[in-house]
Amino acid sequence: MTKPRNASYFRNPERPDLQKLRTPAERTEEKPNRALQTGTRKPRPAESRAPQLSATTVAQAKAPRRTQTKSPAQNEFPGAMINRRAADRLREGYLWVYASDVESLNVPRADPPPALLPVADSRGLLLGTALYSPTSQIALRMISREAVDGPAWLELLASRLSVSIDRRRRLLSPSTNACRLCFSEADALPGLIVDKYGELVILQLLAKGLDSAEVRATCTRVLREKLSPSAILERPDPRMRELEGLSAPDLQPLYLAAGTSEPASTRFLLNGLEFHFDANAGQKTGAFLDQRDNYAAARRWSEALGTTGRALDVCTYQGGFALHLGQVCQRVTGIDASHASLEVAERNLSANRARISAEVEWVEGDAFQILRDWADAGERFDTIVLDPPAFAKSRRAVEGALRGYKELNLRALKMLRPGGLLLTCSCSHHVGWAELEATVASAAVDANRRARLLERRGAAIDHPVVLNLPETEYLKCLILEVG
Repeated sequence: MTKPRNASYFRNPERPDLQKLRTPAERTEEKPNRALQTGTRKPRPAESRAPQLSATTVAQAKAPRRTQTKSPAQNEFPGAMINRRAADRLREGYLWVYASDVESLNVPRADPPPALLPVADSRGLLLGTALYSPTSQIALRMISREAVDGPAWLELLASRLSVSIDRRRRLLSPSTNACRLCFSEADALPGLIVDKYGELVILQLLAKGLDSAEVRATCTRVLREKLSPSAILERPDPRMRELEGLSAPDLQPLYLAAGTSEPASTRFLLNGLEFHFDANAGQKTGAFLDQRDNYAAARRWSEALGTTGRALDVCTYQGGFALHLGQVCQRVTGIDASHASLEVAERNLSANRARISAEVEWVEGDAFQILRDWADAGERFDTIVLDPPAFAKSRRAVEGALRGYKELNLRALKMLRPGGLLLTCSCSHHVGWAELEATVASAAVDANRRARLLERRGAAIDHPVVLNLPETEYLKCLILEVG
């Protein structure tokens, strides 16, 4: 295999002429007056052409301008009043109100700010209650279509969290003991993420309105009652903490069972494979549970198409796709830019040696450069997985993201043998299905390959999509047979 530049084997190593400016008098002298030449018309005096203003109009023009004042409804409503556009969205089922759509706020000055605010349209008609985030672009996240106070909200929180846990119980089995227990708006709990890794539960609070001891205590109580975990830890998201203005995290566990010595570290099972988990490392809450079903799909399709010779997992992270493909393929290579992630991938490989027959190697380096070098060198694979990080974290970044996706897919298509399997992913919710498919189709044309769509997939079923909130559909996966 050709070794790429800037990569190391893990543990192996771009005038018109100006016209003379003329005065208005000069232009008048140069331009003939056709009416005077023909003698048919005389120019009217300037006074006859001036508009005649009524006394009322003159009085209005002299009157001082009045400053715009709030309507009585805006002065009296104790909460947030939003514009018509945002109100129409809420009535159609949308769950967010952006700060730019808030017309008025009648909020008591307090530190911290109130967690809950009633929301009304410009006429003062109540639309519901929302979690309030004063520093975020998403100022209001709806929790109810009715008026809800603090104690009632905590009861709703406990009830909804309990329901979301029960909804996931059927996903757990002796071969899979990790899943997402609560997925924010999808479980009617905006900003709340709860993940289970074996006996360890991770809590994330991603909205300012959730940042309170009462919310943490309520979540901890429900999780203990429903799951009896060994530990419950809060893991903040640094980017969301800055955007939402969240308080500094407490490094102590929210709950720790007697006899639990290392609460932040554990092992968990996905599809019969064992993975290491460290709550103090990794991305998201520590692992990519949203790809669980896609891991199994890659293994299943590779076996079904007979593309079980040589496999490549690009942006492997901790080896999720690579280890699943290792159960059916002869040789597997995983690429990632993070040395720490590949160390965990190696530990995961060691823990599953009895279940994996493939020869597996890890390559540390930039995926774009590696794929470019290997494609130019004529490397060939039977199965390739592309699972890059989110390239578009805003709508403005979509154009550049699509260029990145095309480059990766172009190189992968060039390296696939005829009849090969390509599983290509995007976790950018700003990149829609049509954009992703058009990008991959364009890459196939440039590579002179024909790509046949076998399946469209999304996140695992414990990450459900809310039809009225398209932002919840972020992960997209295309499975293609390449001729």
